[in-house]
Amino acid sequence: MKKLGLTLVVALAFSASVFANGANENGEKWDGTINKGKLTKYLKLTSAQHEEVANICDYFEEQMKSANKDSKNSNEKVRKAVYGNLKLMKKTLTEEQYTNYLRLMAMTLHNKGIDINSAE
Repeated sequence: MKKLGLTLVVALAFSASVFANGANENGEKWDGTINKGKLTKYLKLTSAQHEEVANICDYFEEQMKSANKDSKNSNEKVRKAVYGNLKLMKKTLTEEQYTNYLRLMAMTLHNKGIDINSAE
């Protein structure tokens, strides 16, 4: 699974900017903000899916902001926020949509300098 994920990350190097708002230019931590409009278009979500995905994205942003405020357990909280987001998205999206979302998330995390595997 890791090899597949890494391959997909390389394939989507340019699409991550469509997914995440903001940049990590000043050494800031990513707050989990997601451009829901672009994500809806990219994943071709139905109206019902759009609403559910928007709620999941909002929840993820709250979790990421909370994780970034905690200097002690920040890495573990970020890891839990990411995996929680993926779990919720898997229930909401079709298999094809989820695969595309997973690629996008992996690339975004990589571009933001977030390594969720190191928290294990």
